[in-house]
Amino acid sequence: MTRRDVVAIGASAGGVEALCAVVGALPPGLPAVVLVVLHVPRNAPSALPRILSRCGPLPAHHAVHGDPVRRGHIYVAPANHHLLLTDGRIQLSRGPAENGHRPAVDPLFRSVARAHGSRSVGVVLSGARDDGTAGLAAIKAVGGLIVVQDPAEAPHRSMPVSAQEHNDVQHVLSAAEIGGLIGKVAAAEVPDTGGVVDDLLAAEAEMAEFSPMTTDELGAVPAGLACPSCHGALFDLPGEPVPRFRCRVGHAWSPETLLAEQGFRMAESATERGNTWAARRFADTATDTKAAGRLVRDLINRIATGPPDRGEGEPDEQ
Repeated sequence: MTRRDVVAIGASAGGVEALCAVVGALPPGLPAVVLVVLHVPRNAPSALPRILSRCGPLPAHHAVHGDPVRRGHIYVAPANHHLLLTDGRIQLSRGPAENGHRPAVDPLFRSVARAHGSRSVGVVLSGARDDGTAGLAAIKAVGGLIVVQDPAEAPHRSMPVSAQEHNDVQHVLSAAEIGGLIGKVAAAEVPDTGGVVDDLLAAEAEMAEFSPMTTDELGAVPAGLACPSCHGALFDLPGEPVPRFRCRVGHAWSPETLLAEQGFRMAESATERGNTWAARRFADTATDTKAAGRLVRDLINRIATGPPDRGEGEPDEQ
């Protein structure tokens, strides 16, 4: 038996309000460690620990490299560092950015999955794009619990929606309900399922720790695309239920974020050249392609679950 005593939470746009609601519902003396990644500008100071300490009963701090973690405390990723957990101690890394972010949510989730297996709880809150989706899959694969904020409540729905679309999420709740759930699961014993950490999860966790490793060691295949961060060749990761690309130095991208970033950079370049028509065109194309991809996924899901029942007011498909 074990307890869910390692909680990793990821958020982006609209995440401060959601985080406050979560920590406000946590019980005093929570028998678990809480680790938080919120996307913040790389060179900007963050007041998030002070805000979270005011929102709830637990003290919040910026994480410090090498410090042991203590139950009943909240640790927040500082700007320009991935927050990782290794052997019960905080590790801060300037490893490769993921989905354009450092700190990013996926590296935290993978490190927690690798180090603590079924003791892990992964939570995705409000945010744009889809950081955290792949990391939740890693936590679920080792027997951990995965939780998503109800998209209907989230100020920015993209991260929760993506997490749900790509993962078999156990709980979809309001932010306040998530805080209550964390308190319950941290206090209750559950079977230790002993999930297996596969080679890809271990390798990507090491890459975030800035280990001397390249994509060549991941068994990836060339994708015929370029990395928006360093312009190097991107590679398609093998055997991953959540599609993902990495370049040789380790920058990681989901398909949707890669598309959005490429469109944004092309639009930015066109604007710098004074071609406002092309800038609008690139931005609109990226938006339209993202919407088309979502429609395709919806269609695949509908095909997988069979035709809808007759009599619900929907015309037959032609």
